[in-house]
Amino acid sequence: MRENHEDQTRGALTDLGIWGTRVPPRVHSGLMRRREALAEYLNASLFVLPFAAGVISILVGWMVSMLEPAPGSWLAFLAFQGTASEARDLLTQISGTMVTVMAVVLGLSVVALQTSSAQFSPRLLRNFLRDRPNQLVLSIFMGTFCYSAAGLYTVGVGAAAESFPRLAVSGSIAFMFASLAAVVFYADHVSHAIQVDSIMQRVELESLAVVSRLHEDVDLVPPEPPPWAITIPARSSGYVVTAHPHLLVPLATRYGVSIALTKRVGEHVVRGLPLARIWAVGRDEPLPDPGVFAHALDDAVGIGFERTRQQDAAMGIRQLVDTACKALSPAVNDPYTAVQAIDHMAVIFAAMARHHLGPRVVWAREKVVVIVPSRRFGEYLGTMCGLVRRYGAGEPTVDLAMLELLGTCAVIVRHDWTRLSEIADEARLVIADAEREIRQTADVVAVRRAGDALLRRIAAYRPEAE
Repeated sequence: MRENHEDQTRGALTDLGIWGTRVPPRVHSGLMRRREALAEYLNASLFVLPFAAGVISILVGWMVSMLEPAPGSWLAFLAFQGTASEARDLLTQISGTMVTVMAVVLGLSVVALQTSSAQFSPRLLRNFLRDRPNQLVLSIFMGTFCYSAAGLYTVGVGAAAESFPRLAVSGSIAFMFASLAAVVFYADHVSHAIQVDSIMQRVELESLAVVSRLHEDVDLVPPEPPPWAITIPARSSGYVVTAHPHLLVPLATRYGVSIALTKRVGEHVVRGLPLARIWAVGRDEPLPDPGVFAHALDDAVGIGFERTRQQDAAMGIRQLVDTACKALSPAVNDPYTAVQAIDHMAVIFAAMARHHLGPRVVWAREKVVVIVPSRRFGEYLGTMCGLVRRYGAGEPTVDLAMLELLGTCAVIVRHDWTRLSEIADEARLVIADAEREIRQTADVVAVRRAGDALLRRIAAYRPEAE
């Protein structure tokens, strides 16, 4: 088994350009993590594409202004037919209009963000910032403004009617029509984007992409750090957003030590408190300078000021749980939205049930290992069921939806008695809370009947019953 781990590690390090090279591993790992952090920042930034579009549009305008269409050609037919004064007025009006349109669009975006934050979850704001259609629409507006404003420099105040780039002015008209289409598209997109169904569907799809990578290097029984292990403190405070155990393998192999992180992806760490533990095989074997490992952890473990969904499947679950809890609050009283959130979580948990979940363990060689703690299936299940069950225990439709989710998972993991036991425990909690919170006895009957049927089905999956 450890040989398989070594083969996987060697293949992964070869893909990263680390294995078999004389370049210090930290160079590669540092660049990789910084590139990963930069990509996440740029994807969640609303200004990157619009600013790039502005610069590109200025360059396009400069190139188009150099074109002089031949008389009688199709380009001459497309060229602006007015005077220089009319061209200046046109460019001025388009530039001013674009400023107004961008202000209105940004105002609508702020309203949409406030609505989603107040009604669903404040952790959904990042989804709107990452929304590519919003970024593209703002890019079109910014490009139109920059193109038209820069065009005023080519249409001078005293220019004669024949001496300005007519084709470039026609390009500004084309930008104006593109902006008009973008306004209509944006109105339609925003009206759909703030709908709860669209929000939860996007969270589901992004979470499934993360879940598909959760099964890498999983070992349910990782080695425990011995008593003589030393701790490596965190050099910054924040949330662990990414962890790449393969990037720590070369250093662990070089010094013959094992490394185990103390925080899972998505958990908060405080500067100066333990982030990892390292130990040698024997108690009396010397350990290298902890500062060497502190630098390596900076490269292999990403710490940010907020949780992201790069490697954190629980983030998507948390967003759906927040939506369900908000819907079940006395101020909203919308249990059907909570049921929808549970239905979307059922898809995520069905995908999780098909994968091995647990700590990530990478073996470098005999008794040298790198460990990244991670949630097991039961812990993910508890993250979902705990809050929703406590807030929605008094609503039979919510209880039935949760039992349906648990039943879906039970069918998928029917050959794994450990997970079946965790599902059965959650089902009993749902039934117990429903019996305590639901006031009408008749309303409890359906919940109790569905729960008993689920428990009988789980019992039938026991190995001794097969």
